[in-house]
Parts: sequence; structure tokens; C-alpha cells
Amino acid sequence: MNVPDWFAGLSSPLDDKLGVELEEVTPARASARCPVEGNTQPFGLWHGGASCVLAETLASLAAAAEVGPNGAVTGVDINATHLRPARKGWLTGVATAIRIGGSLATYDVTITDEAGEQVCAARITVFLKRPR
Repeated sequence: MNVPDWFAGLSSPLDDKLGVELEEVTPARASARCPVEGNTQPFGLWHGGASCVLAETLASLAAAAEVGPNGAVTGVDINATHLRPARKGWLTGVATAIRIGGSLATYDVTITDEAGEQVCAARITVFLKRPR
């Protein structure tokens, strides 16, 4: 796992409920995996809201790695397109920086299933409060 040391102990109750497992966090890229089981809508399919949570978590953590432990980040825009259903297994999300500016960072997030098929395409913009 490639995560900054200062992230130790950093946790979100919602991410914990979803079972998110971080794999990598850098300012330019963040990745994690999440089980489908326990995160489905009433019809047994991966919940689109879970895609949004995973996508925003990844973009926010990458942005936090950019501003460091004395900065702050807030998601300000999310757009997610749900491309295919998932019924079982694990999904992997990868956030890749499109642009990191002075006060905003935008990330492309791809969520794929175990077969490598894309389940969701998302774009997240995060406000960056850099330390003074």
C-alpha cells in the first residue's frame, strides 16, 4: 500500500461501512477497492451512490495529499455515469488528476469490476485550501 504516513488513522465512517480498502494515494493518483456485497440497491446491483462515494473519496484523498496535513479539501462537483451493473466481487476505483491548480483540482475516476470492465466513469472537482 502506497499511502502518505500522515494518513495513518485517517478514516471515514461511510468508507468503513462500504468496506473501502485504500491501495495508493498521491496528489496525482489514488486507488482503492470495495466489495459489491453489502453495497447494493434493492435489486441486488451495485448501488450508484456507492460509486459516487468511492469516486469522491479517491479524489478527495488525492487532493488532500496535494495540500498536505495542514491543508483542507472539499468536494464541490461530482458527475458520475453508471455504465454497467455489478452483482458480485470487488470493484476498483482509480482517480487520476486531470488538472491540479492553485485552488481547484479535477480528477477523472474510473471504477472497474474484476474482469476489467468499466462500471462507472466519474469526474470530481475538489476545492483546495492550501496552508499559509
